[in-house]
Amino acid sequence: MKTSIDRIRAKIADLEARISDLRIAERELEALDTTPAPRGKLKAMAKRKPKTDDAAIAPQTVGAAITDVLSRNGALPLAELAEQIRTAGREVSGGTLSNTLQTMKKRGMVKNGGGKWMLPKTRARRARA
Repeated sequence: MKTSIDRIRAKIADLEARISDLRIAERELEALDTTPAPRGKLKAMAKRKPKTDDAAIAPQTVGAAITDVLSRNGALPLAELAEQIRTAGREVSGGTLSNTLQTMKKRGMVKNGGGKWMLPKTRARRARA
């Protein structure tokens, strides 16, 4: 009958054998990975717009743009919200904006009342004495 230590040693030997097999597979994959990149990716890279000084700034997510506009302007209807975001320089479709607002609503980040989207009010914590 095997003791616990014998079973542990057997497991370790099994794991070491598996690691050895994985290292062999890794070396084989590395040898195969030296093939050149497909041409499709090169064309996609060539089609990208050249970077400008504005591109150095990280692009703002749609959710962040919504939060920014609502914090500056208060409650807005969807059409006006979309206009404000586009005025700020972010191109966004109505569908994307609507889907993002619904997701943000589910997470409690915005709310809709009277056909206007707004940020929820933050509750101030009472100071403990």
